[in-house]
Amino acid sequence: MTSLTDPPDQPDQRRLRSVHKVGRLATARTVMALILREMTSTYGRTPGGYLWTVLEPVAGIAVLTMIFSLMVRSPPVGNSFALFYATGLLPLTMFMTISSKVAQSLGYSKQLLAYPRVTIMDAILARLILNVMTQLLVGYIVLTGIVLHAQPDFRLIFPLAVLSYAMAIAAGLGMGIMNCYLFYQFPLWQSFWTIITRPLFLVSGVIFIPERFPPDIRDTLYYNPLVHVTGQMRRAFYPSYHGTYVTPGYVFAVALILGVIGLLFLWRYHRDILEL
Repeated sequence: MTSLTDPPDQPDQRRLRSVHKVGRLATARTVMALILREMTSTYGRTPGGYLWTVLEPVAGIAVLTMIFSLMVRSPPVGNSFALFYATGLLPLTMFMTISSKVAQSLGYSKQLLAYPRVTIMDAILARLILNVMTQLLVGYIVLTGIVLHAQPDFRLIFPLAVLSYAMAIAAGLGMGIMNCYLFYQFPLWQSFWTIITRPLFLVSGVIFIPERFPPDIRDTLYYNPLVHVTGQMRRAFYPSYHGTYVTPGYVFAVALILGVIGLLFLWRYHRDILEL
């Protein structure tokens, strides 16, 4: 039992806090160095660099939006198909980009991971932060362009849009960490993953809302976490769209399970993977 007269163990506590602070600063510096390295090596090779990396998906989304808006003039929700399409495609693109980039973290930083100071989490966080920032910038440009050009009828509820992006980022991170292990342990899985993700555009609520499908198909679609992500974004832009099926907890739970299992496998087998 500690008495009131016992001197507090302040030097040990200060040393412990100092060690934690140094560790956090070292991690932050490592992640920032990895981000700058990727920006230099990936975006510095082409004219325009990072600017072109942002404008390329913006142009692609703009072209697809224009094509589909000419084919389908009356969207399921709202009065602008361009806005309806963008609110479904942008969170899906966030998920696809994050999951793809995170899954390739080991291969991209494989040589640097030989150094004790660089960890797997540093490589994952660097790719996550850089690509989240890029996709947020893409989304801002696309939505601003649609609002200024088409002047659609909408009312943005910002916290709901933030939640949609958070769901997409969490799902992309969880799936990316799992694939980070699976891609290197089972090379055929990468080809299989490319095949099974192609229909996501059609079954994730980008073009159609789930309520338009028959009950049996609709109930099956609800198992797809991305349907909840796009539904949440539609709720943010269209207050009249209730989207009662949207369950953020389900998306975060799936992301957490995938991420934890993926990290456990990476922690157990990362040395074997780095030797491949």
